[in-house]
Amino acid sequence: MRKQRKSIWIMMALILLIVLSACGQSATTNSTTGDSTNAAAETETKTNSDSTSSAESTATAEVELVTYQSDAGEVQVPKNPKRIIDLTSFSTGYFVALDAPVVGALSGAMNNKYIKDQLAAAGTSDLGQEPTPEKLISLKPDLFIVYTGTEGIDKLEQIAPVVQITFGKRDFKDLMLEMGKLTNREDAAKAWNAKWEAKINELKPKVQEAVGDRTVSILNPYAKGLFVFGHNYGRGGEIIYGEFDLKAPAKAQAEAIDSGTGWASISMELLPEYAGDIIFTSPWSGDTTDPKIVYDNTLWKNLPAVKANDVFQLDPTSDSYNDPLTLEGQLQFISDSLLTAK
Repeated sequence: MRKQRKSIWIMMALILLIVLSACGQSATTNSTTGDSTNAAAETETKTNSDSTSSAESTATAEVELVTYQSDAGEVQVPKNPKRIIDLTSFSTGYFVALDAPVVGALSGAMNNKYIKDQLAAAGTSDLGQEPTPEKLISLKPDLFIVYTGTEGIDKLEQIAPVVQITFGKRDFKDLMLEMGKLTNREDAAKAWNAKWEAKINELKPKVQEAVGDRTVSILNPYAKGLFVFGHNYGRGGEIIYGEFDLKAPAKAQAEAIDSGTGWASISMELLPEYAGDIIFTSPWSGDTTDPKIVYDNTLWKNLPAVKANDVFQLDPTSDSYNDPLTLEGQLQFISDSLLTAK
């Protein structure tokens, strides 16, 4: 389901070799100019260079490092990271929520409607989907965030510390606390969790009363049928099943939730067995399939939820995320939809 992270690396050694070669050529040229004026200039330049190097060394020494337990082991990271590059997309919203400085993020995160304005205001660079080494180096990061097992981690480590996290290992509240710990913003993380819990405690009884015993499904058309989503794969599942404790159809419950996978793939013929009394859906954003193949199908049109107009359209890209700010945006839409379902 989650797209495999493609290798982001061209060999870093080549870039470093070019840089070192250029420096060597510059030094050779300077050594061949030989009158007294040039000698004096070189002495002044050397003095300035030594002062700059000393200042840079002092600045580097002043960066306090702490040990952080990542999902791939301990890593030394800045106590207060100031130039984070997130190469996961799905974690970017955590840093935005914590007001932690992100200097570079992948296009998916940059285009997420729930955080795009904040990223633009902060001057975060759009790295595309496969960032080049040159771009990463130019941003002078002091911390990288990647998924466990991402290719090229050894090359990234030549630039800055790398923290690996495992996709889906923690729920969003636990991950919020982890990101707070990583960025020295634990109080802010705890405050967000507490505020979120207060919102859920206010809305949950109202939603449960309105929905009653009805089941709820999250269904997305794709090339070979439909995806059925559960409690931990975005698209509102964390709220619908995790926070509001609403029921999924029995087969969806077993295959997408109880299994722990967060999703299941079904053929069109099986749709009635997985469709709830209330449906949240969106065209699948992972391929270019025309969703009308599903939405115009007789099986879809005859679903009780469709006939009752209890089908609610999610955003095909932004709602696939499940970071804190995305969840805040989803909460309003999902609770309003459930409260008005017939």
